[in-house]
Amino acid sequence: MSSGWKESFRNFETYLRLEKSLSENSVEAYLNDVSKLERYFTETGRDVDPAKVTYQDLRSFLLWYSADNKNTRTQSRILSGIRAFFKFLLVEAEISENPASLIESPKTGLKLPEVLSVAEIDRMIEQIDLSKPEGHRNKAIIETLYGCGLRVSELVNLRLTDIHYGEGFVIVIGKGNKQRLVPVSDKALKEIDLYKQERNRLPVIHDQNVLFLNRRGSRLTRAMIFTIVRELAAKGGIRKKISPHTFRHSFATHMIEAGADLRAVQEMLGHESILTTEIYTHIDRSFLRDTLIMFHPRS
Repeated sequence: MSSGWKESFRNFETYLRLEKSLSENSVEAYLNDVSKLERYFTETGRDVDPAKVTYQDLRSFLLWYSADNKNTRTQSRILSGIRAFFKFLLVEAEISENPASLIESPKTGLKLPEVLSVAEIDRMIEQIDLSKPEGHRNKAIIETLYGCGLRVSELVNLRLTDIHYGEGFVIVIGKGNKQRLVPVSDKALKEIDLYKQERNRLPVIHDQNVLFLNRRGSRLTRAMIFTIVRELAAKGGIRKKISPHTFRHSFATHMIEAGADLRAVQEMLGHESILTTEIYTHIDRSFLRDTLIMFHPRS
C-alpha cells in the first residue's frame, strides 16, 4: 500500500471510530471495501493515489471486481463503503470532487428475509433437552432472540444488569454502541430465570455480569449461537436456511402482522431508518390489504 493510501486509510479509520462511533465490525467492513479498491490498482499495475481516483477508475474497478463476484448485494455493499471513503476525503478537502457520486448501485431486486412460523419456532424449542446442563440456557437463548428481536452480537453481550424485570425491558447495546430499551416477554424472562439457576452452578465464571456463558464460564461466541440454532433446526426437520438472524426477522414479521406500529418495531429493532424496517411490510401483502379494509375509516 502506497504512502498516500496508508495515510488516507488511517485517517478514514480514525474518522469511523471516533467521529462516526461505528462498531468494530462496521469499521472493519468499510476498511475492507476500500482495501479492495487499492488492491485493484496494485494488481492492474497502476500507481494511483486516492486523491487522483476518477469516475472512470471506479467504473473500471467495479467491472474488474464483478468479473469474479456476481452477487449484486455484495457489489452494492462495497460501493457503499467506497462512497463513504470519498465523501470523507471531500469533507477533509483531500479532493475537490467526489468521483463516486455518479456511480449507480447495481440493481439487486427485493430479497425477502427467511421467516419462521410460530409453529416452527415451537418445534425447535421442543428439541431442547432440558435434562442437559446447557438445556435451559439454549431455551433462554431462543426465547430471547425471538422475544426481543436481537442481533446475535447484542445477545452474546447481554449482561445481568441489562435485565429489568419490574419494567419488563432489557438494555441493548446495538450498532455504533448505541443503547436502546427493548421490551422483553414474560416467557423470555421466565426462561432466563430458570437458566440463571444452572448458570450459578458453573464451577468457574470469568465475567460475573455476562448472561450467556459456555460450560467453561466464558462468554458465548457468535459462532456458538449459530451452531445451537442450526442444530435445533435440523433436529426439528426445518429445511429453511436458518441463522440467529432468522429469529429477528420472524420477530419483526410477526409483530407487524399482528398490527404493531411500524415505527415502534423500528425502535425495538434499533434501525436507523424506517426504510430498513419497511422490508417486513412486503412479506404479506394480502395481510396488509386485509388490515386496511378492516381498520381504515374510509374502507
